Amino acid sequence: MNLRTKWSIVSAAVLVAATVTFGQDASTTSTDAAKKSEVAQRKENQQDRIAQGVKSGQLTPGETANLETKEAAINGETQADRAANGGKLTPAEKARVNRQQGHLSKQIYNDKHNSSTAPGGNKSEVGQRQENQQDRIAQGVRPAN
Repeated sequence: MNLRTKWSIVSAAVLVAATVTFGQDASTTSTDAAKKSEVAQRKENQQDRIAQGVKSGQLTPGETANLETKEAAINGETQADRAANGGKLTPAEKARVNRQQGHLSKQIYNDKHNSSTAPGGNKSEVGQRQENQQDRIAQGVRPAN
């Protein structure tokens, strides 16, 4: 797979994650971080960690696409669960989402600390665009101030 194809995959994954993220956040718009659900806070933290990995070059395009796809799947399941339960998650659903987020957190760590790095780090034009997209996604996760 050539570099252009990898970046296309990453861009598509970022757009999917952004779509799911923006659709999900309507229920967590409180500006008070203490009122933010644990699920929403973990999602925001993980998105920030992915953005930092892209920025530093620790995450390759393939790793980023994989992480974003998994995060989007978790967000989609959470959104469906909330829709089925009047906007809330049951204790069992919260436990499942926390387990899934824990696995994703470990994968983020492992991907950031393996020997693979993005070509050119964040110095290339494509790397800068990807970083900007990650920053926009992370900003979409955070409540408006």
